[in-house]
Amino acid sequence: MAIRILPSNLVNQIAAGEVVERPASVVKELVENAIDAGASSIDVTLVGGGKSLMVVSDNGKGMTKDELFLAIKRHATSKLPDDDLFNINFLGFRGEALPSISSVSRLTIISRTANSDGGWKIEAKGNEEGELSPVSHNNGTRIEVRDLFYSTPARLKFLKSETTETSYCADMLERIALANPYVSFSLTADDKKKLALKASGGDLFDSRLKRIADIMGKDFSENSILIDAHGENVKISGYVSLPTLNKANSLSQYIFVNNRPVRDKLLLGAIKGAYQDVLAGNRYPVCVLFLDINPSYVDVNVHPAKAEVRFYDGGMVRGLLVGAIRHGLSEEGNKTAQTLDFGRFAEEHLQSGIMREHTKPNVFQSFAPKHSLPQSANFSFDTDISLKVEDVPAAEETESGMLGMPKAQFHNTYIISQTEDSIIIIDQHASHERIVMEKMKEKLLKGEKVATQILLIPEIVDNLSMSERDRVLQTAGELQRLGLVIEEFGSSGLIVREVPSLIGECNVSKLVHDLAEEMNEWGKEYALTDKLHHICATMACHGSVRAGRKLNYDEMTRLLRDMEKTELSGQCNHGRPTYVELKLKDIEKLFKR
Repeated sequence: MAIRILPSNLVNQIAAGEVVERPASVVKELVENAIDAGASSIDVTLVGGGKSLMVVSDNGKGMTKDELFLAIKRHATSKLPDDDLFNINFLGFRGEALPSISSVSRLTIISRTANSDGGWKIEAKGNEEGELSPVSHNNGTRIEVRDLFYSTPARLKFLKSETTETSYCADMLERIALANPYVSFSLTADDKKKLALKASGGDLFDSRLKRIADIMGKDFSENSILIDAHGENVKISGYVSLPTLNKANSLSQYIFVNNRPVRDKLLLGAIKGAYQDVLAGNRYPVCVLFLDINPSYVDVNVHPAKAEVRFYDGGMVRGLLVGAIRHGLSEEGNKTAQTLDFGRFAEEHLQSGIMREHTKPNVFQSFAPKHSLPQSANFSFDTDISLKVEDVPAAEETESGMLGMPKAQFHNTYIISQTEDSIIIIDQHASHERIVMEKMKEKLLKGEKVATQILLIPEIVDNLSMSERDRVLQTAGELQRLGLVIEEFGSSGLIVREVPSLIGECNVSKLVHDLAEEMNEWGKEYALTDKLHHICATMACHGSVRAGRKLNYDEMTRLLRDMEKTELSGQCNHGRPTYVELKLKDIEKLFKR
């Protein structure tokens, strides 16, 4: 077949396939156009998940009659005044959104500028030429998109349920709203208000924090760390969560480049790398990060959806982001996320859980006059306490720090300490794990070999696959730096002669098996130097004070003092909290005091 020029309607539908994936894609393009037009209020209405109808109304500067006619033409835009693709100062610039939408829907645009006597309306569908007509309208623009994909019905099969499509639209609107706190947004779906965000005043940091709290909730705003870093031609600001506040996926990571929401692999990888020592590999932090960069040093013209960017110096941007997050985590290292709702705890557990188990009078009646405590509520904790306060030696007391003084050990696992205004519960294994790992990292940073202890009886490790055994032997030199001395033993085994003195007693065979499995999973092409901290975490986990070990008073005190001077001690190497603080005022609420 001879080469030919494709008809314009087919060209538009090809472009629509790149720009318009689902209703949320349309919402994104239209809302970003409204922001570019200077709108301070944007309202979105959906019917049938956006498949039947989408309406986006704004109070922006509007369009004239001539501009309205050009708006639905391909590659017509007002956002490249000097035709420079490396000087983009708007969210939109390609001039493809409206013609692409009109090629797969029935599009109506009504708009009016502030200095005009009235508004104008244009209707377009498929490849038909739009007709202009005068109409009464307030300042700003209203765009209606009906019957999405009516001209390409096969694409409707790829859409989800109306509820799911609505949720996608809400998520997209929230992402845009996070970057624009001075704009109010609303979303109504099938006559139900789904989202209502008021514009914020004040400086940018305060406005962003308020908008973040409105969208992401109180937990994040209370358990996040401020990020503010500057580099050459780039500034990074925003908030990242404490490691103990994490998710099972990266969907709660919001990244903006020049106020444009993006899903960039370089930036997502940098965030993952910054948390590698404080978070398990299958968990993800929550963050809202804004990168303001000179437009000449970033290319946003990578994909029609504009969700990907390319940096002129990606290494510099990645390094700045990793450094900024790690600095913030280090500054807040002793802090842990505290999200326990005592009111809900009392209602759900004390009043409903315990009360259901006892058929006698309410246990709280014992506090009322002339009532005796029911026999069934006479709990005895003696068998659960490893160390009680009366067992504490009467010697000179150690000066109390942030974590207070130990008072008891429960179930040989949890240490109870007391401060002036709180009770603190410490997980002895998780906290010691962090202490051991940070000491090993400190040795590596100084270029020192980790101190070792020689095993009286060397440990023989077998039952390894050939690839696992070879991988461990290939990295024996690096492991020796960490204090783990491993040699070949026979044709199929390994022998461990020394272990790091920091980790004390541990199951050496299990440690080597776990390390071998991890190295095998990383594959052939990896730099062990990039994984040393991960190996430190594995070794620290195996060698830390185990749950179930009885500690004496001096050991518990030393553990608390070590935590107070150890970076990132608020969470273990996997992102779990090492302690929970119960404020006295919250405990008193349980007793109506």
